[in-house]
Amino acid sequence: MSAQFGRRLRKGAVATTVAAAAVAALSASQAPGVSVDDNGRSTTADAQPTPDASDDDGATGGSPFYMDLPPLNSPSPAPSAGSGGTAATGTGEAGIPATVLDAYKKAAAALQESKPGCNLPWQLLAAIGKVESGQARGGRVTADGTTIDPILGPQLDGNGFALIPDTDNGVYDGNSTYDAAVGPMQFIPSTWEWAARDGNGDGKKDPNNIYDAALAAGHYLCRNGWDLSAQADMNRAILSYNNSQDYLNTVLSWLEYYRKGTHEIPDGTGSLPGNRSDDNDTVSPSPSPSPASPSTPSTPSTPSTPTSPSTPSTPSTPTPTPTPTPTPTDTVDHLEDAGTAKLTAQAGDAFTKRISTRAETSAGKAVGKVRIRFTIVGDTDATFTGGESVATIVTNSSGVAVAPALKAGEKTGGFTVRATVVGRAVTGLDYKATVTERVADTLVRTSDTALTCTPGGEFAEQVEVKATDDGAVADGVAATATLITSADDATENTKGPYFKDADGKTVRTLTGLETDADGLLKLPKLYADDTTGTFLLRVNTAGGAVLTVELTVAAAAEPTESPSPSAGSSA
Repeated sequence: MSAQFGRRLRKGAVATTVAAAAVAALSASQAPGVSVDDNGRSTTADAQPTPDASDDDGATGGSPFYMDLPPLNSPSPAPSAGSGGTAATGTGEAGIPATVLDAYKKAAAALQESKPGCNLPWQLLAAIGKVESGQARGGRVTADGTTIDPILGPQLDGNGFALIPDTDNGVYDGNSTYDAAVGPMQFIPSTWEWAARDGNGDGKKDPNNIYDAALAAGHYLCRNGWDLSAQADMNRAILSYNNSQDYLNTVLSWLEYYRKGTHEIPDGTGSLPGNRSDDNDTVSPSPSPSPASPSTPSTPSTPSTPTSPSTPSTPSTPTPTPTPTPTPTDTVDHLEDAGTAKLTAQAGDAFTKRISTRAETSAGKAVGKVRIRFTIVGDTDATFTGGESVATIVTNSSGVAVAPALKAGEKTGGFTVRATVVGRAVTGLDYKATVTERVADTLVRTSDTALTCTPGGEFAEQVEVKATDDGAVADGVAATATLITSADDATENTKGPYFKDADGKTVRTLTGLETDADGLLKLPKLYADDTTGTFLLRVNTAGGAVLTVELTVAAAAEPTESPSPSAGSSA
C-alpha cells in the first residue's frame, strides 16, 4: 500500500473501527450479500476464503488497504434529472480521474474479449483501485498512465505484516531485503512476475502504470474459471486479491457505489482516503505505581505461582494446529513427485498426463491444505487449460496437488513446469515437458485418376493427398514433395516433370508444406519437359508417412488414318 498520504486526523483506533462497522451496517444495501451480525459487524454470505480463494497472501501480500467507506447517498442524480446517461455529477467521491477511469474500462473490455465467461465489471477494478491506492493517489499519473511518484507499501518484514523476503532484487520496490506492494493496484513483485500485462501497448509491463496494472488485476481476478456475475465467485476473487473479510466488505461497498453512477474528473483532482487498515493508536495502559504494592512482597506464597508461567508455553503449541493455512505450510520440508508420467504432446494437442506433486514434512509425512503453485517456464506457448501459465492448487489429504491439464501450443521443443510451495521458501520441483511436431502415419491420394501429360505440357490434375495418424485426421503436419530418380533412389530427378516457383523457375523439391485442418494437402500444378517416360513423385510427412505417385509423360497418340477406297470401286 502506498505510503501514507492525505491522512485525516485519526481518532482512536477503537472508535474508528466501531464507526466503520456502524457505517458498514447502515450501508449494508450497498454491498451485495452483506448483512449484519448480532454485534453490528458486517458479514458477507459465501465470503469465507475457500482453498482456492487466496494465492499466498494475495496479489498484495496482505498489505494494508484504505477502509474509507463510500457515502450513504447514491452518487446518481435524482430521477428528475432525466439525462439518461451514466455520468453523474453528484458527490465528489463518485468522481474517478480520467486516465484511471479509462484504464479500468479498457481492461474490462479486453477481458470481455479474452475471457468473456469471467464477466468482469470495470467498477470492480475501480473499487479495488480506490481501496488500494485511492485511485492512484487521486489520479496523479502521466498521460500514459504512469504514476508521477511511486506508490509503495510497507516492507513485508513480518513486523505486523506478512514476511516476504525479497524476490525481485529491489527492481520494482527498491528494497533488496524484503518485498513491498507496488503501484496503483498494489502488486507484490512475486505476483507481478507472472500476472504482469502490457495494458497501454508500449511494449513494457510496469506495475506503476495504471493501464498495465488494471489489466493485470483483471486477469488475476478472472483466473480459476471464476464467473464474477456469481456472487460466490466474486467474493472468492476479491478475497484472493487480499484475504481479509474487512477488505471484501470495503471493496463490495465501493463496487455497488460505483455501479450506481460515477463521472470523470481531471487527473490529480481525486479525493484521497485517510483510514488505513494498519492504523492503530491503541496504547496498552501502563500500570500506575500503587502505594499498596510494597505490601505484596510479604506474601511469599506468590513465588510458587510462577510455576504457572510454564503454562504460557502451552499457548505456543496450539499455534500451529488451529491456523488452517499457515500451519500446514510451515511444516512442509520438501516436494516430491507423486507419480507424474512422461509429459509429451504434439503441437496443438492436450497433454494426456498431468503433473502430480506431494508436499511432505522432513519425516516424509504428507501435508494437506498446502498451496502449490505450478508455473510454466521456458520459451513455449504451452499453457494450462484456460490459457494461463500459472495455476495454484491446494494439496488434498494425501498431500497431493494435481496441476490442471497442459495444452501444447504450436511451438515445438522442451519447457519446464515448476512446482513451488506458496508462502514458504522450499526448493521447487521441476517437471520437463516436450512438445513434438504433429505427425502422420498414412498418406493416400484423394483421387485414382491416372496422372498423364504430353512432353512440354502440363498435367491436367493436381496431386492431392490426405494424411491420417492412427486413423484420425492429421492436420498441421509438415510435408515434403520430391520428384525422385527411382523407387530405389530418392535423390531429386534432374529431368521429367517439375513444379514452378513464384518466379516460374523449375523446382523438383517442395518443402515447408503442411496439411490443412482436414488433413488434406494439394500440391501445385505439375509440368513436363520434353523427356518421356514414367516418373515418380514422393510425398513424405513428419512421423514417417510416405506416398509414391506415378506420373506418365508420353507423346500424344497418332491419329488413325481413314481406310483407302477398295480396288474394285469405279472411278
